[in-house]
Amino acid sequence: MILGVFLGTLFAGLAIGLPVAFALIFCAIVLMTWMGIFNPQIISQQMVSGANTFTLLAIPFFLLAGELMNAGGLSKRIVAFAVSCVGHLRGGLGYVAVIAAVVMASLSGSAAADSAALAAILIPMMKSAGYHVPRSAGLMAAGGVIAPVIPPSIAFIIFGVAANVSITALFLGGIVPGLLMALALVGAWAIVSRRDNVAPLPRQSGRERWQAALRAAWALVMPVIILGGIRFGVFTPTEAAVVAAVYALFVGLFVYRELRLRDLYAVFLNAAKMTAVVLFLVSAALVTSWLITRANIPAELTRFLSPVIESPRLLMLVIVLLLLLVGMVLDLAPTILILSPVLMPVIGAAGIDPVYFGIIFVMTCCIGLLTPPVGVVLNVVSGVARVPLGQVVVGVSPFLVAQVCVLLLLILFPEIVTVPLAALR
Repeated sequence: MILGVFLGTLFAGLAIGLPVAFALIFCAIVLMTWMGIFNPQIISQQMVSGANTFTLLAIPFFLLAGELMNAGGLSKRIVAFAVSCVGHLRGGLGYVAVIAAVVMASLSGSAAADSAALAAILIPMMKSAGYHVPRSAGLMAAGGVIAPVIPPSIAFIIFGVAANVSITALFLGGIVPGLLMALALVGAWAIVSRRDNVAPLPRQSGRERWQAALRAAWALVMPVIILGGIRFGVFTPTEAAVVAAVYALFVGLFVYRELRLRDLYAVFLNAAKMTAVVLFLVSAALVTSWLITRANIPAELTRFLSPVIESPRLLMLVIVLLLLLVGMVLDLAPTILILSPVLMPVIGAAGIDPVYFGIIFVMTCCIGLLTPPVGVVLNVVSGVARVPLGQVVVGVSPFLVAQVCVLLLLILFPEIVTVPLAALR
C-alpha cells in the first residue's frame, strides 16, 4: 500500500505541473503524514544534510568547467581538430560530431551543454554543406548524451551519492560503454548519411593537421589530466572538478585569450544558476530517499520482482524497460534520485555488481533524454539548431536505435563492462 501512496503522490504532483523538486517535497509530506511521523523540521534537516556532502562539490565545479570551456574557445578548437582528421571522408562532418562529442564529454559531463555546443558549431557548417539538417541535429543530440557516461560525469556523481556507490569506480567503468556508444553512432551515421549527396571537405595536409592538433593541444590534454589523476589517486573526483575548472579558466584567459575578465561574471552566474537547480533537486530527492528507506518500500519492490530476481539478465531487462518508460516523462537527475534508492536493494538481492548496475542505469537514463515528450536534449538541440522538435525526433531515431542496441549488448554480456573495470581497478 505504501508503494502505491508513494507512486500515486509523486505522479499526481507531476501531473498538476509541479516542478520535480517540489513534487518530491510534496511526496515526502504525504508519506510522512501517512506514516504518522509528519514534522516539517525533519524535512528541512534532511534537505540540509542531503546537500551538505563533500562529494556534491564536484557538480558546481564541473558545470563551471563546462561553461569556461565553451566561453574560452576549447570547444571550437576540438571541433577544428576533428575536422582536420576526418572532415574529408564521405559524411565527414558527422564523424567530426561524434569525435568532438567524445572529447567534450571527457571535459564537462553535461549532456545539455555538450549538445548545445556541438549544435551551435556544427549545424551551420552541415547546413551549408548540404547535409539533411534534422538528421544532423539528431546526431548532435545522440552525441551529447555520451557526456554523462564518459567521465567526468555529473550523473555518476549524483548516482554515487544517492546509491552509496564508489564514484571513482563509476568513472572508470564508464569509459568502455561511452566509447561503444560513440562507435554505434559512427556505424549508424555511416548507414544513414549515404542518403545525403554531399561533397566531402578537402583533405587537409599533414602540416595543417599538425597545426590543428597544436591549437587544440591544451584542450586535448585536459581529459588526460583529469582521468589520469583520478586513476592514479592524485586527486578524488571532487578535487578533479576543481582542477578542471581552474585549468579551463587558465587556458581561456592566458593561452587562447578568448575569455575576458568581463566575461567571467556571466560565466560564473550561469554555472551558479545551474548548480542551484541541481542541488535543490538533489536535496529534495534525498528527503524522499530517506522516507523510502524508512517506509521499507525497497522490500515491497523486492517481493514484487521476486519472480525475476533469480535471473540477473532478465531482471536488468525489466529494470531497463522501466527506466526507458520513466525517462520519457522525467529528466536524468530526478530519475536517478527517485529510483536508485528503491532499486539498489533489489540489485543487491540479485547479486548484481552495483557499479555495473550504476553504469547501465545512467546509460538508460541518458537514452531517455532522447525520447519525447520531455526529451531535454532534443529540446536543447531543437532550439539551438532552429529545427522543429518533431523533425529532430525523426532525425534522432536511427541513433536512438543504435544506443539501445549498445545497451542490450551490455545487458547480455556484462563482462564487456566488468572485465575492463576490474583491470582498471
